[in-house]
Amino acid sequence: MYEHMVFFKFNGSLTQMKEEELLRKLKALKGEIPGIIELTAGRNVTKEKQRGQGYTLGLRVTFEDKKALDKYGPHPAHQNFVKSLDGVIDDIIVVDFPIQ
Repeated sequence: MYEHMVFFKFNGSLTQMKEEELLRKLKALKGEIPGIIELTAGRNVTKEKQRGQGYTLGLRVTFEDKKALDKYGPHPAHQNFVKSLDGVIDDIIVVDFPIQ
């Protein structure tokens, strides 16, 4: 299995309505892309000293295997989500790693 984690930092033009739309789209990927075992996404609510360094939305996806992870990026549903980030994103952190 592989874990895929993404942290999003948005610019000032992100509205609450747009953020809710992005969360809905993220959560819908589980039913649209084969090979996803589990998917969770949500707003960062940390009270840590650094307050998440401006990263306000997180995504965690568990894939069956590396092949499923590799097919995720170019999948049309994922690409549709990526396009919805136009104009509202400042930075993204992506971390992928195998799990047992």
